[in-house]
Amino acid sequence: MSVAFTKEESAETASETLLPDRPISPHPNLVTETGLQALQKQFQDAREAYEAAQAIDDVNEKRRQSAAPLRDVRYFAERLRTAQLVPNPASNETVAFGSRVTFSRTDGRVQTYRIVGEDEADPKAGSISFVSPVAKSLMGKAVGDVVGSGTQEIELIEIA
Repeated sequence: MSVAFTKEESAETASETLLPDRPISPHPNLVTETGLQALQKQFQDAREAYEAAQAIDDVNEKRRQSAAPLRDVRYFAERLRTAQLVPNPASNETVAFGSRVTFSRTDGRVQTYRIVGEDEADPKAGSISFVSPVAKSLMGKAVGDVVGSGTQEIELIEIA
């Protein structure tokens, strides 16, 4: 039945429950072991939230509470399906996926980040995505290399 023939609250609920899918990156879904575990936990949390919403008696509230978890279940299921587990780098000679890099910026700041997958990246927690501009410029570089140009140069200090 169309929501046009239901009470007004149902029409409002329908618009709240038709959430667009979360965008999926076009890049390969590379993950560290920690990143894979985080995806599995987020998937499980979304499933549990969806299942909890299904126990709600009020149909409108059930739809409202189910919308975001259902969207997240679809997203994390796809991210788990396409995840490509990358082992820790075998060497610290050059920067690779999973490396922890320390570099200095032209303005004197020294920063340390681990290069990880897109879903795992959290700059505030010390990790950046392998598709970020900084990570792309550092991949394959060795300690002492300088990347960037002009006032935006960074020097690689350490690879761990």
